[in-house]
Amino acid sequence: MAPAYKRILLKVSGEVLAGDQSFGIEPEFLHSVAQQVADAAKGGAQIAIVIGAGNIFRGMAVAAGGTDRVTADMMGMLGTVINSLALSNAISRQGVKSRVFSALNMPSVADSFTARAAKAALEEGFVVVCAGGTGNPFFTTDTAAALKAIETRLRRAAQGHQGGRRLFGGPHEGAGGNTLRYHHL
Repeated sequence: MAPAYKRILLKVSGEVLAGDQSFGIEPEFLHSVAQQVADAAKGGAQIAIVIGAGNIFRGMAVAAGGTDRVTADMMGMLGTVINSLALSNAISRQGVKSRVFSALNMPSVADSFTARAAKAALEEGFVVVCAGGTGNPFFTTDTAAALKAIETRLRRAAQGHQGGRRLFGGPHEGAGGNTLRYHHL
């Protein structure tokens, strides 16, 4: 059966990977997310993912405690790289090609994000995992997801949080798209 949407972007909060823990990555939840992504990719969907880092680091909380906001945000971006590497590896273990692209220049860890390279990887059947947020302080990974959605010309975006996921309209349909809660991709 053909996927309902050829190209989608998933925005996954870092807390989803923590599962029942208050921080870190719980292997059971990492495997569950990876399996759902892999199943959708095997069904023909081209998938890009932006993942947060709330399971590892909360920049705003640290900044409120006195740390420079730019430093705190950069630390959060590094947390997204950790989550992206973990998720990409877990997806690959499900038999689906996955590639990490980073908004931060880290050539020994991930490819540098460009829209052209990400779209080419999607066309080649890779799940594209976008790390490093926007690469700029003061912006959340929600902003990064919106940018990546536009840059990769997605048709739908889904946002995953603890307790369920939210499906919302693509960037060309406006933020007021239909909202649907679901528990699996």
